[in-house]
This record gives sequence, C-alpha cells and structure tokens, in this order.
Amino acid sequence: MKKWIGSMVVGILAAALLAGCGQSGGSTGAKSGSAELTVYTALEDDQLKAYVEAFNRAHPEIKLNIVRDSTGVIVAKLIAEKDNPKADVVWGTAATELLGAEFQGVLEGYTPKGIERISPEFKDSKDPAHWVGIDAFETAFVVNTKELEKRNLPIPKSYADLTKPEYKGLIVMPNPASSGTGFFTVAAWIELYGDKEAWGYMDKLHDNIALYTHSGSKPAKMAAAGEYPIGISFGYRGITEKKKGAPLEIVFPPEGAGWDVEANALVKKAEIKPEAKLFLDWAISDEAMKEYNKNFAIITVNNASTTLPEGYTKDPLSQLIHNDLNETAKARPAILEEWNKRYSTKSEPKS
Repeated sequence: MKKWIGSMVVGILAAALLAGCGQSGGSTGAKSGSAELTVYTALEDDQLKAYVEAFNRAHPEIKLNIVRDSTGVIVAKLIAEKDNPKADVVWGTAATELLGAEFQGVLEGYTPKGIERISPEFKDSKDPAHWVGIDAFETAFVVNTKELEKRNLPIPKSYADLTKPEYKGLIVMPNPASSGTGFFTVAAWIELYGDKEAWGYMDKLHDNIALYTHSGSKPAKMAAAGEYPIGISFGYRGITEKKKGAPLEIVFPPEGAGWDVEANALVKKAEIKPEAKLFLDWAISDEAMKEYNKNFAIITVNNASTTLPEGYTKDPLSQLIHNDLNETAKARPAILEEWNKRYSTKSEPKS
C-alpha cells in the first residue's frame, strides 16, 4: 500500500496536568470581566497546561473556559447543541470526526490568518475554511515488555502479529465510536486490506481483545501499568508513558499507521465573538506550532524545521497510510454501524 508523505516537524513534551481541566471543564486566563470563550477540546490533559499558558501570554485579555473530553463525545455534544450552541470554538479534535459536525451544519466558515502556511492535506479546501489542522497523530502498539517476558511471549511487530492466538485476552484498544484513535485505526485496516478482508482481520483481532476503551490514551496507560500487556494507542501517549519509566516498547506497524489530524473550527451560532476568531488565528501561529512541536512528530505547517525526538522512527511521516480525510469522514457512520454490530459487547461501560 502506498504510504502518504508530507511535511513534518517533531518534538516531545512532558507537561503537568491542566488545573481544573477535565470532562467537567475548567477556566483559565484573564481577569474577571474580560472576554470569555468556551473551548471544546480533545487535546491531552498533559499538553493543555502549556498550550493555554502560551495563549494567555499572547492574549491576557481573553479567558478560556476549557471543556475537555474524547473526540466522539465532543462531536456528539456539538451536534446535540446545534440549536443552542454552548462552545465558541473547537480546538484539537480529530478532523474526520469534526467533519461529522460540519456535515450537520454545526461549524461556521472562517479562514484564520496564516492558513497559507498549512499543508493542503491538513486543512479544509473550501474558502472560508471550516476546519484547520494543527498536528497529526498515528497508530502505535504500546507493549509492556516485562509482562510479555513473564508469559514468554515475543513483542508483536505488525498488525498480523496481533491476531496470533498466543495474545488472546492480552490486547486493549480504543472503541472507534468514542475515540478518534480507535476510528482512524479501524479506517486504516479498511484502507490497507479492503472492506471484506479488513472485517475478517478485525474478527480475528476481536478474539484477542480483552476490552475496547472509550479513550485513545487509556490502552497505553493500561499497558504501562501492566493491566494488559498490549495497548493499541497512538505514538505520543506511548512515548510519554515510557519516559515516565514504564517498561514499554513502542511499535509503529510496518504495514502503515492509521492517522488523523487534530483540528480547530469555529462553532456556528447567532452571535460569534470576535475573540473566537482571534483564538483561531493564534491556534495556528508560529508560537502555537512551537508548542505542538513539543508533543507530536508531525505538525501541519509547511517547511517547518526541527529535530527528531526520542522514541519516534527516523521518518515518522513516511509510515503513514494514504488517508483522504473527507472520504473517511463520509464513510464513518457505516463503518461504526458495522463495528458496533460485531464488537461492541467488549466495550467498557460508559462513565
């Protein structure tokens, strides 16, 4: 399968948790009485603190009310609130799922300043743009080497390896209906193998799955804690868990990694605050990109120069599969309907 190649930058960050941020939301920023924005995001908790601090330095007059959840939940909220929207902007939410909100008429077109610097593959082709990507994240296996050694098992090195009977009950992966990571991984198998063969592959993999989680990060964290030896997750989370001292090996599948873009958008509402557009301008600025650069091996700015962080492959972009984000988004409802019919019985309960 031909693999997609584009422009990239690289980086790693280990940041503190954002105080007050989580599924219930949190407030950061300017003094009382200043302009406020409600921001829906699926960005990782341990990235948000540095990102928000960078925004506060640039715009101390704007207070951010952060509401964080998994991508699927964020998009479902946007659609459910269509007639009475609560959010002003969406920040760092998987593009293929965010496109589902666009199809429902939830997003307002806005072309942020500096969009010409973004690679065409990572932004909306319409003018004005309805979404703009900031970074890409990719499928990786997060493998607890000590746990496999206890069982005298080798480290799986490919998608094919994951279906071997010796790994029965030892693998966790994200539910694609609630996790962007889960969805782009399933979509990757369909792209790589074709529809019929991909579902056959997933049938075999399902036999080895212990649990489908509602978070893309959780399989990596579970593997790091030794709860399950193998977590299908994404590269950044596996690498950060390894840096904390967990006995992990991070495997980028040689067949090609699934991927998506974390993207920003303006929410459609009767009164759009000018500060929302200022935020979206900042969110693709050089300053913001430097922050994303500290976390991800791939960001969306053309010709960005950087160094390769520890833990990533020498050419992380070259191992991404071809992925047409618009086509993948259109196929998403049918893919999830089929996936739920076949595999949802092993999903963890929703909190």
